[in-house]
Amino acid sequence: MTTTTDRIKELFAAFSTSPVTAIDKLPQAGSERHYFRIHTKDKNFIATYGANIKENDAFIYFSQHFKKKNLSTAKILCINSDKDIYIQEDFGDVSLLNKLEEQGYVQSVYELYKESLHQLALLQVKGHEELNYKKCLTNTSFGKQAIMADLLYFKYYFLDALRKPYDKQKLIDDFEALSNYLAHTEYKFFMFRDFQSRNIMVSEDKAVHFIDYQGGMKGAPQYDVASLLWQAKANLPDDWKLNLLEDYINSFEKIVEETVDRDVFRSQYNGYVLIRLLQVLGAYGFRGLFERKAHFLTSIPLALQNLKWFINNQSIGIAVPEFKKVLELCISDEVIQEFTPMQATDNTPLVVTINSFSYIQTGYPKDETKNGGGFVFDMRGILNPGRFDDYKHLSGLDKPVKDFLEQQTKMPDFLNSVYSIIDISVEDYIKRGFDHLTINFGCTGGQHRSVYAAEAIARHLRNKFKVKINLEHTNKENWKTTPVQ
Repeated sequence: MTTTTDRIKELFAAFSTSPVTAIDKLPQAGSERHYFRIHTKDKNFIATYGANIKENDAFIYFSQHFKKKNLSTAKILCINSDKDIYIQEDFGDVSLLNKLEEQGYVQSVYELYKESLHQLALLQVKGHEELNYKKCLTNTSFGKQAIMADLLYFKYYFLDALRKPYDKQKLIDDFEALSNYLAHTEYKFFMFRDFQSRNIMVSEDKAVHFIDYQGGMKGAPQYDVASLLWQAKANLPDDWKLNLLEDYINSFEKIVEETVDRDVFRSQYNGYVLIRLLQVLGAYGFRGLFERKAHFLTSIPLALQNLKWFINNQSIGIAVPEFKKVLELCISDEVIQEFTPMQATDNTPLVVTINSFSYIQTGYPKDETKNGGGFVFDMRGILNPGRFDDYKHLSGLDKPVKDFLEQQTKMPDFLNSVYSIIDISVEDYIKRGFDHLTINFGCTGGQHRSVYAAEAIARHLRNKFKVKINLEHTNKENWKTTPVQ
């Protein structure tokens, strides 16, 4: 049977005579596309496999069009005849978000944001020229219909989940008014649609490059700026948001070669900030409240704090009374507290002990605390990487095993359920001043699945509850491993 990796090798051989030394499957993001890094002696490349041919066509067309104009996007190197695999240049692994997380809010990171916005303005204006918008996935511009869709996404997947009373018809009327206002923006160019720091790659020479723009369409340039500056995960300081907006307008003015009415531009920008904040809340609500994915639940409080600051400090220049009532409801202390987890302090006595173990070699870890209780999760229902030669001599600490478990097993679903169960106890134990909780993960050899799960739970509890963790892999001395080069 021909695998995707085999097909990638075959396509690469038609493009280059350089021998392939390795192909790594990269972690999958929110889409159905699969990414692979092709290694050769001198250079790396990215291969993409996607079953959605229309989506592939859009990305390839945009990339080829933008590259002709020397914009900061990917160069497509070759495409297979089925159009489900294509190879492009590799911008590396470091995103703008990585830089922010590693270095913090320092001037060098600010300059990367400023450069990203300058390159965005070039992409929006120069990329718009001679662009065939019929190649877009939707064949439409980001107008009233798309704005209404984002607002309704927020309504159905977040607002209605709060089960709070409001006048539904008056809210829809206000949605209509806001959509009409924003749909008549003065400027319409290419809109990236998902312009966020994860989709901006930073190379060693500090140049920025854009990825994942296949959802682009014609629309207001302010939307992309709002997406970047108000990304909840980045949580940029208020002065950065204000100054970077002015930096962007300066670049935009020079590129369009005309003076921008800054008051109007900012007013419409604020409207798109609101749309983006609500669309993100809808996404977090759908993934967290409906699909029960813990990662998204933990992002809701930060998104609500973002929304609260915006409502208290900005104006969108249009009367929407019921909408404002609903927004005030969402940012109330009661609602924010509902989604904000209890967190440990320096004086919190709770220590969570997390063990991985082997059912065959070590058995259940002994409880040294005399408290008893806690949790034991059997990981043997998850496909075992140890069955495959490529992973036998690795552990759940190694990236290839992590990728296998995340992409080819039901481990993410399993852990999301575990998070929901454990979170109840951890929050209760913090409130009640308990000093210990034990969580054990067992599998056949105590080397792959249980190790990965124990590490994931430790990371989750540290991030969400700031609680003290004692993590131990009890069968580590029996692992049959070799050093990973």
